[in-house]
Amino acid sequence: MKIADHSTFAAGDTDKSTGPTAVSRGQNSEEGQGSTTIADVVVQKIAGIATREVPGVYALGGGASRAYGAMKGRIPGASASAGQGVSVEVGQKQAAVDLQILIEYGASIPDLSRAVRNNVVDAVEQMTGLEVVEVNITVNDVHIPGDDKDDGDQGRTDRVE
Repeated sequence: MKIADHSTFAAGDTDKSTGPTAVSRGQNSEEGQGSTTIADVVVQKIAGIATREVPGVYALGGGASRAYGAMKGRIPGASASAGQGVSVEVGQKQAAVDLQILIEYGASIPDLSRAVRNNVVDAVEQMTGLEVVEVNITVNDVHIPGDDKDDGDQGRTDRVE
């Protein structure tokens, strides 16, 4: 998928009728008024959030990163990282995304992968103006309802009053 030439607008510009405004990482504006840099972590978070929006995706990350995220989520005031399970490579005009996901049992992996790819590409390209050249997806595990460790802990707690 190729993105058309990007329009660049500086603060105070009012004529935005030429199309979507997007400034690629490190791209200088046409008027020489500066540049906009998009950090890798921004693309990583956008891709992570876009992946979680797709029904059938249970979680992101491998076993170790999910366990760390679960422990971090139990600390008051802390939250799991939006970029967990996502790695990106960002260039001047393009980005590549690698995802590690845990899917819900019963989800079609080809259909889910297609939906995740489309959502990630759309979100990253729309928000950053970078062309997403690839989204590689690794399905690490399948979540089976009732198989959660938290559900097991709840069951033990419910037995004792």
